[in-house]
Amino acid sequence: MKILPLHSEIVRYLSERRLTSKFEKQGRRFEKSPFHPSLHTEVLEPRSLHIWSFRVDLKYRAIFIFRAPDKIEILDVNNHYR
Repeated sequence: MKILPLHSEIVRYLSERRLTSKFEKQGRRFEKSPFHPSLHTEVLEPRSLHIWSFRVDLKYRAIFIFRAPDKIEILDVNNHYR
């Protein structure tokens, strides 16, 4: 699995919240095994939109879509409990 390059706003968001290293670690894990238990990868509701998320840490999740069977684009990283 490949993660497409992040938009500059997402990079800035990660940096401002000191999440860059956590995101990189989870991103490497995702690329090796997208459904690794620690990622808690899930499809979001409504399922028909095919928008997914995986855990960056206990508070933040990365929201993504599949651009190809083996490529994803991160659309957002956000506070999951806001």
